[in-house]
Amino acid sequence: MSRGHQRFTLLILAVAAVVGVVILALTREPLPVTKRMEGATHLNLLLDGPFGARFAGEMTAHKREYFPPNVTVRADPNDPDFVAAVARQHAVGVTSGHKFLLAAWRGVPVTAFAASFLDTSMAIFTLESSGLRRPADLVGKRVGYRRASEGEVIFDAMMAQLGLPRSQIAKVVDRDTFDALRAHEVEAIIAPIDDQPSPSLTGGDVRLNVIKPQDYGIHVPGLVYFVSNDLIHDQPSLIKDVLQSLIRGWHFVYTDYARSVPVLVGFDPERLNPDRVRFELQQQRDLILPTGGRIADYDQSRWRTLRDILIFAKLGEEVVPLAQLVNYQLLQDVYRRSLAKSGGVRGEN
Repeated sequence: MSRGHQRFTLLILAVAAVVGVVILALTREPLPVTKRMEGATHLNLLLDGPFGARFAGEMTAHKREYFPPNVTVRADPNDPDFVAAVARQHAVGVTSGHKFLLAAWRGVPVTAFAASFLDTSMAIFTLESSGLRRPADLVGKRVGYRRASEGEVIFDAMMAQLGLPRSQIAKVVDRDTFDALRAHEVEAIIAPIDDQPSPSLTGGDVRLNVIKPQDYGIHVPGLVYFVSNDLIHDQPSLIKDVLQSLIRGWHFVYTDYARSVPVLVGFDPERLNPDRVRFELQQQRDLILPTGGRIADYDQSRWRTLRDILIFAKLGEEVVPLAQLVNYQLLQDVYRRSLAKSGGVRGEN
């Protein structure tokens, strides 16, 4: 074979090799790309429930434009896997500490960074005429509850801590409504403190006794704010801005009902009644603005108590330590920044 023909043959093979590489590159599956949050242009704040008084701080921060312009608020009340949905969307969520911790133990990659309700909103209600005013009075009685709910877990923990025989209490599933209580289907119900009927809407004909777990040493986080691990890692400044806005929103809510209630009712005028909204705000006030406490604050002891209660109830196992699930630094940074910048967190009236 001549030298010229060899060179021509080698050229043909080289070209074929290059074409083959190009074709292979075009037909191969693309490599997975790790999604990062840097430069995010939009952020959702998702509420685990309908618009109403328990999300007044979030709603007010939105209406008063305290949030950064790329943040929107959405109610998402019927998602059975709410915590995982927030993580998937790289959003900010607010749900019960109970639901958050169980989801995190199941492997959902999330971090809590502040509280909305500093303590549980669950309470035990009885009719005033029944004379049932203390946990011990419930022994031998029927108690309406919702299975595996925050309320059931808190109730069982309170009775156990007080050394009361839970086996002598008849728990009636799905009879946790005030209608069931009024109809004497049960002698007590476990329900959120802000669910109780307001006198202005019932004519004052329903008089209730309220047994609060906090009065018997049970303190756990109520509603908590959380985000995906990616988001808190990549956008800590954005989360601080959102938190600062939330604190300002709650501050405005409780500064003047005459101004804040119309803002809240404006979200859904056909469903939200001004008197009812004001009543619910009053019922939950101590959970948000405790004496000597700070808005959005929480402490390690409440989280440890919740962890122990969930393990005691056999609802989950601590596969991830609390130190990896709960962030305290962002809240401290926001309050530290508020001291350095006058009016930064306190909010405007």
